[in-house]
Amino acid sequence: MEMLRALTYGPLVEMWEYPIFLAEVALNGLLTGVMYSLVALGFVLIFKASGVFNFAQGVMVLFSALSLVGLMEHGVPVWAALVLTVVIMVVLAMVIERVMLRPLVNQDPIILFMSTIGLTFFLEGFGETIWGSNVKRLDVGIPDAPLDIGGVLVSTFDLWAAAIGATMVVVLAIFFQKTPIGRALRAVADDHQAALSVGIPLRTIWVVVWSVAGMVALVAGIMWGSKSGVQFSLSLIALKALPVLILGGFTSVPGAIIGGLIIGVGEKVAEVYWGPAVGGAIENWFAYVLALLFLLFRPQGLFGERIIERV
Repeated sequence: MEMLRALTYGPLVEMWEYPIFLAEVALNGLLTGVMYSLVALGFVLIFKASGVFNFAQGVMVLFSALSLVGLMEHGVPVWAALVLTVVIMVVLAMVIERVMLRPLVNQDPIILFMSTIGLTFFLEGFGETIWGSNVKRLDVGIPDAPLDIGGVLVSTFDLWAAAIGATMVVVLAIFFQKTPIGRALRAVADDHQAALSVGIPLRTIWVVVWSVAGMVALVAGIMWGSKSGVQFSLSLIALKALPVLILGGFTSVPGAIIGGLIIGVGEKVAEVYWGPAVGGAIENWFAYVLALLFLLFRPQGLFGERIIERV
């Protein structure tokens, strides 16, 4: 009992004794959460448009970052490399629609999901063949100096990432709610054949949404690649996006951001204050335990749609 009391109240006392340090930990967690959210946004986009979970989104983040840094290593200026990488991701979206999605129209979601697993292995091998497997340094000119905000030290790079992520959320929310293409995307997700019957061009919609997901993957790849280097373990960041999606809801763009912020702050605070008491490494599994609790008590997430079916 004494040990339990020490584990429970000890960290809480430390948190409130040093509020500046707590604010620094929480703010850094928020900024890390935005980075998680950038990856989760790609999953949400494709799930909203096709009703399928895109297992390849993490590899798309890796592939876009590899393409960008590979072009820069061949002497292409940053701005031109960005434009060419956008073209590469759009062409990739067109190839995916033609080769993978078009033959699977109106198939069971599990079949589409399995096809994205195959796409994952193909893109990973294709990227390694073209650009090599060495760790690459990515520098697109975003500053990374520490910034003092009222005694709280934060990274300028993380602030840039947060601003870019917030802008993308606003743009995507408007895109889905206010534009004809956004409404068509939601119709396609509900029923492929019904969408075709009312004149919605399914092929065009899929190319658009995979292209947008590719742009999101590119931004996430730039942020994560600049922070930790472009390497093949970058694709594993998709695993951390899964708890974010479970918390926020698979169909909610704002939910991807809120879920990312909760995960980011939660794992940083848990690691700093509770980690030493249990031997550390809480940051590695905290998100998954929190996601498990949500699956037990609110499986649709904070902002997801609750699906009720007659049986």
